Amino acid sequence: MSILVIAEHDNASLKGATLNTVTAAARIGGEVHVLVAGHNAAAAAQAAAQIAGVAKVIHADGDSLAHGLAENVAAQVLAIAAGYTHILFPATASGKNVAPRVAAKLDVAQISDITQVVSADTFERPIYAGNAMATVQSADPIKVITVRGTAFDAAASSGGSAAIETVPAVADSGKSAYVGSELAKSDRPELTAAKVIVSGGRALGSAEKFDEVITPLADKLGAAIGASRAAVDAGYAPNDLQVGQTGKIVAPQLYIACGISGAIQHLAGMKDSKVIVAINKDPEAPIFSVADYGLEADLFQAVPELTKAL
Repeated sequence: MSILVIAEHDNASLKGATLNTVTAAARIGGEVHVLVAGHNAAAAAQAAAQIAGVAKVIHADGDSLAHGLAENVAAQVLAIAAGYTHILFPATASGKNVAPRVAAKLDVAQISDITQVVSADTFERPIYAGNAMATVQSADPIKVITVRGTAFDAAASSGGSAAIETVPAVADSGKSAYVGSELAKSDRPELTAAKVIVSGGRALGSAEKFDEVITPLADKLGAAIGASRAAVDAGYAPNDLQVGQTGKIVAPQLYIACGISGAIQHLAGMKDSKVIVAINKDPEAPIFSVADYGLEADLFQAVPELTKAL
């Protein structure tokens, strides 16, 4: 039984979600291979070869793979898929873009967002915004799976010595083209990889107050900043800060929720955090049901006081 993990990378280095996906693959059992599909991505392939538990790295390098276009990456996966029983993707924007294309071409059912490996053909995944866990068994000859990274520890990024095999890159499909990127630059940690997150909700009242209250605390803690959907919809914070079922799934060591009521969609995105601190003046707020520490207080007083104490 051989398992193929599709690496997520920027051609120079691997993204953290790749390491979590390797851990999930190792729990299935069998030989774990990693596909690094990119352009001038030798450094990423070398990094993949160092991951503990990886037996082989397959490196496909070409112009068609430079920007990770889903059509081309899917074609690259399909070109080598025949030898594998499982194909695993991180459940990120990129992985969720490519995996359905691969599953459709292989005529198999995709198994999405797994949080536990029960056996080689049986997996657990959340449904109903994480309020129930479904156990899914698949009889498909090739299982196409996306892995929720927060549910699996990251594999060690060093200690491995996998061989690197080079394969030809697929031709450009011509179905899509890279036009350009507008990237938000920040000195803060990436939200999905941060160890500490400070999140604000609709109770902050305005974008100015959001920045005035949340940013100093995040600066003191070296934390990433998150927001509830209500805060994003109200224009207090940009879309890429949204935590929740329709935003980003996070599981930091510390999650501080300021003025967030704890709607079910938000809880689905952060309830796996190791320690949850909630600050809210409503004693009935659902966020207190999942919080390890709760402070019933006015956030406009409590958060600045906490920031000052730090």
